[in-house]
Amino acid sequence: MEANQMHDEIAKIPASEFEFLKRDTVEEREAIAAPSLTFLQDSWRRLKKNKAAVFSITLLGIILVLSVGSIFFSPHDPAKQNIDYINLPPKIPGIDINGLNGKAMVGGELVDKYKEAGVPKDVYFIFGTDSLGRDLLSRLLMGTRISLLIAFIAAVLDISIGVVFGLTSGLLGGKIDTFMQRIIEILSGIPTLVVMILMLVVFKPGIPSIIAAMAITNWIPMARIVRAQTLKLKDQEFVLAATTLGESKMKIAFKHILPNISSVIIVQMMFSIPSAIFFEAFLSFIGLGLKPPAASLGMLLSDGYKTFLFLPYQMWIPAIMLSVIMIGFNLLADGLRDAFDPKMKE
Repeated sequence: MEANQMHDEIAKIPASEFEFLKRDTVEEREAIAAPSLTFLQDSWRRLKKNKAAVFSITLLGIILVLSVGSIFFSPHDPAKQNIDYINLPPKIPGIDINGLNGKAMVGGELVDKYKEAGVPKDVYFIFGTDSLGRDLLSRLLMGTRISLLIAFIAAVLDISIGVVFGLTSGLLGGKIDTFMQRIIEILSGIPTLVVMILMLVVFKPGIPSIIAAMAITNWIPMARIVRAQTLKLKDQEFVLAATTLGESKMKIAFKHILPNISSVIIVQMMFSIPSAIFFEAFLSFIGLGLKPPAASLGMLLSDGYKTFLFLPYQMWIPAIMLSVIMIGFNLLADGLRDAFDPKMKE
């Protein structure tokens, strides 16, 4: 009964209410719904999902913009000395919190150091001043800029030397590979710190000598990684096909192998930058780095260490900046590694 009633109700619907379904064409059935992505686009999509990496990129970008921009717009002259304003505590306008309002404990009493020094009301130092009356904020921006400059140049040299050495060793193989690996073993047996100190003792201290000292041995890890990746890829079908077609070793190295290991190189570079920053800071801290009035994070740490018991902010500020930069680059490197090779997370 129910089936007959339903049939009668359907029969009452006029034919004009019905529409024929359009049959999909072959092109429509085989069309790709999702857009095709290149390797870099897919890696960027995965990187954006990593909140720590995105936060690190943003933070490092802000630090880089501020440090480079301080060349043109600095709160104060980072090299200008003023003996009337020595060791002033931090003062942020509009904030009345002990430690940030220009007051400090002297003889058990809270004293306004800015008032005692006769500092005008419209003059303030957000991070205070050092033992020579120089603005610590301006010195910090200058030191960050120089430390990043040294680290980036050293990382580029590490890549340039390490990639060429590793590609040559892995692709040629045989006796040449054995000889080149013995060179790496000899250099690896010499402590990196000893090489750096000898370089800085022989040559005049400065940015070029620091970069050269770091570039002598820091390229070895990059060379080993590139060699291992080259040995892994040199027997792949696309490399054998290129060899069969008569392409030269150099063309195979830079056209076929290098693009396939570029992600590994980028990740290794991100790890080498904080290492270079740390070495520069260490060398400057022990007095083998830059010379005044230039500043780096290591020099600021060295100056703050001398008065840490009485003026701890002079050491805490550069120490926090150095830690933030190193943690930021390490988090970014972890994010890039996961983005370029998702299997590494498993």
